[in-house]
Amino acid sequence: MGIRFTKMHGLGNDYVYVDTQRCPVSDPSELSRRISNRHTGVGSDGLILIGAPTIDGADVRMTLYNADGSRGEMCGNGLRCVARYAHDRGLCGGNPVRVQTDAGVRIAELRIGASGAVERVRTDLGRPRLAATEIPTTLAGRAGSGRWPGEAVIDAPLSALGREFRVSCVSMGNPHALVFVEHGADVPLAEWGPALERHAAFPQRTNVHFVERESAQRLRVATWERGSGATRACGSGAAAALVAAVLTGGADRRVIVAMPGGELEVCWESADSGVQVSGPAEYVCDGEWLG
Repeated sequence: MGIRFTKMHGLGNDYVYVDTQRCPVSDPSELSRRISNRHTGVGSDGLILIGAPTIDGADVRMTLYNADGSRGEMCGNGLRCVARYAHDRGLCGGNPVRVQTDAGVRIAELRIGASGAVERVRTDLGRPRLAATEIPTTLAGRAGSGRWPGEAVIDAPLSALGREFRVSCVSMGNPHALVFVEHGADVPLAEWGPALERHAAFPQRTNVHFVERESAQRLRVATWERGSGATRACGSGAAAALVAAVLTGGADRRVIVAMPGGELEVCWESADSGVQVSGPAEYVCDGEWLG
């Protein structure tokens, strides 16, 4: 008997989802490597297991494995899909849905349409963390300027590929390195992305984003995800992009973040609040993995 799965995506950031209460997975890292392969597998940016929570105050648990089999702490687009799946498959009792992740419990509020179907999901990804030790990174932080407290890594120099990048680092429960660029379309993502993802300054590797400020209300982001490579969208990366843009003085606190797969609404009301991200969560198919 194979493994029953559902494939879902948020703006093209696609994962294979398995309900482990109905179908246990013995080696999720290996399964993620095999099932994520776009030539010999289902094809995805990774594998997300949906299971029973292990802590009070959560409805379901989300466990993420990247396409290379490594484990990730959080995924904003995946979080929205888990919340919709849990609602539609009767795994939770209400709305909002409280999802346990490796980064803590995250709240997902479902917008239900007249037909009863979930049309959109708004998630609270929690407060951003800025200290170098929380990213983690060996890049030096600098004292707050009034926009941020403590020793944040903002616009720090980083040498790679024979050039100097200016990097801002944000943890949304998972690590993000953000580089602001004038023309995002000119970024050689397949070259710069892996060089920064695996740079020695990031001992646990990092998600990498190249951010173009189109206006104070609109950012454009290209993403190289840790363990998965170039992706169509990144929800936690969109949140990190807004935080970095606010801290460097380049954005309002409520913006549209445009990515190759579409747009997310992102809001960070204050330094003491969580970052909220709103976007779609879509089904692709149900199937059975026989590999």
